[in-house]
Amino acid sequence: MRALFANHGVPYPPPALLLRAFKREGQLELWAEPARGAPYVLIKAWPICARSGGPGPKRHEGDEQVPEGFYRISALNPASGYHLSLRVDYPNRSDRILGARPLGGDIFIHGKCGTIGCLPLGDQAIEELYVIAADARAHSAQIEVHLLPSRLDDASFERLREEARPGPALLAFWEQLRQGDRLFQQRKRPPRVRVQPDGRYRFE
Repeated sequence: MRALFANHGVPYPPPALLLRAFKREGQLELWAEPARGAPYVLIKAWPICARSGGPGPKRHEGDEQVPEGFYRISALNPASGYHLSLRVDYPNRSDRILGARPLGGDIFIHGKCGTIGCLPLGDQAIEELYVIAADARAHSAQIEVHLLPSRLDDASFERLREEARPGPALLAFWEQLRQGDRLFQQRKRPPRVRVQPDGRYRFE
């Protein structure tokens, strides 16, 4: 892992990490901050090897959906039944406002290749990611997680709309995610995310 980061000119462990998952494409990207305030650098990407649910956010327990939105890694589990796992802090404040109780929980990025609502990477990939995450957290690094329905450039978003045919509420939600994604693409830094009283995301 040290060599991987050195090849990208990023110290190990880095000051901060960002995971960006794209449900439609089935891919998880690892980005790292090389220095405080600097643009993030893409370090590596892994395929998501199984999936459940479809386009759209997780709104209640048992819907088998992978969440969509802006999260953080809240815990690491070295004794996971899925080899190793990183807990995503679903439900966030937006989910609690917009979802229907019970909301469910226990959303992880994990090993093996089966899932209901999580993001499995297989055992080798989760070993790599787990070591990086554990070393980063040991040095007080934040690990943000962006869970997106697809890549959100114009062409990819149009394909998503054609395939999913979202209703007005889902389309408006995805437009919020696009706004956050655009800010990241422009600056290569995660925007500061706030949740408004109606559950909508606001970016600074």
